[in-house]
Amino acid sequence: MDGSNATSGAIDVRSDTVTRPTPGMRAAMAAAEVGDDVFGDDPTVNRLQAVAAERFGRESALFFPTGTQSNLAALMAHCGRGDEFLVGQEAHTYKYEQGGAAVLGSIQPQPLEHEAHGGIALGRIAAAIKSDDYHFARTRLLALENTIGGRVLPPQYQREATDFAHSRGLATHLDGARIFNVIVKLKVAEPTATAGFDSVSVCLSKGLGAPAGSLLLGPRALIADARRWRKALGGGMRQSGVLAAAGLYALENHVQRLAEDHENAEYLAAGLRAAGLKVSVPQTNVVYIEVSPAQVAGLKAHLQGRGIIATVAPRTRLMTHMDLSRAKIDVVIQAFREYPHWAH
Repeated sequence: MDGSNATSGAIDVRSDTVTRPTPGMRAAMAAAEVGDDVFGDDPTVNRLQAVAAERFGRESALFFPTGTQSNLAALMAHCGRGDEFLVGQEAHTYKYEQGGAAVLGSIQPQPLEHEAHGGIALGRIAAAIKSDDYHFARTRLLALENTIGGRVLPPQYQREATDFAHSRGLATHLDGARIFNVIVKLKVAEPTATAGFDSVSVCLSKGLGAPAGSLLLGPRALIADARRWRKALGGGMRQSGVLAAAGLYALENHVQRLAEDHENAEYLAAGLRAAGLKVSVPQTNVVYIEVSPAQVAGLKAHLQGRGIIATVAPRTRLMTHMDLSRAKIDVVIQAFREYPHWAH
């Protein structure tokens, strides 16, 4: 690993998307062989897609500029106009993508309550599947997310949920934006981590350090449909091998180091807990702190005054990442300790 080159002095705990490309990644980007990917002849993009498909045991892969677009193209490839997909109320594809499935895909989302582990109970899934009646939207797809809020779906639940969905004639899609955190946490291979899903979206800029890019993986026919939708959604890039080179570098160099982020999240949580704060027990690289609404504005200003960038809310999320050293985490812990106005 090349080490961090984040902006000097800034400590950013908002997300694992804030990382800067390492020197080695920048060198790989600068040296990337490129072509025109809309014509399918960018060799670095093609290599990234082939490498990813092989690693995940999938027939095909497609490079997208963003995970939101990758998820949307997958939903549109699985579902037609007037169809429905089942999804968790807190899932990114439902809550954080501006309702793109409905707005742009004419696909109806059916949001369902999550279980504590981040999945959706099979009973809720069963009750939400519409009967074959022209009064109803046709239920076509179950979409799950892993990790979700930093939680890792239990492998047994994943098997049961995908098996059940297939038994009811539904396709399955995984928003695996942070699937490599799952792979490292559970110490499993990519095919095992994504077993049971017909399509998988994988992000390269969350945790892995690439500046942009996601991959959609699945059967050739589905990926061919997704390629058409990618063009319609404005995702056809030209010499995108420059970005694909960053993704390749990330896959080759930054996956196993995610264990450091998980360890640092545990260290951060323990330090904040010792300071008397109510803190979640992290499973991966996400730490949640409960903050009184009356303290939100003051805490945000306090942290800013110490060079710490955080999204402060009643449920404050802090994320560890490759640009966040243990020394910087100590600064964060100390800043929380020194906030003088905690409500008790």
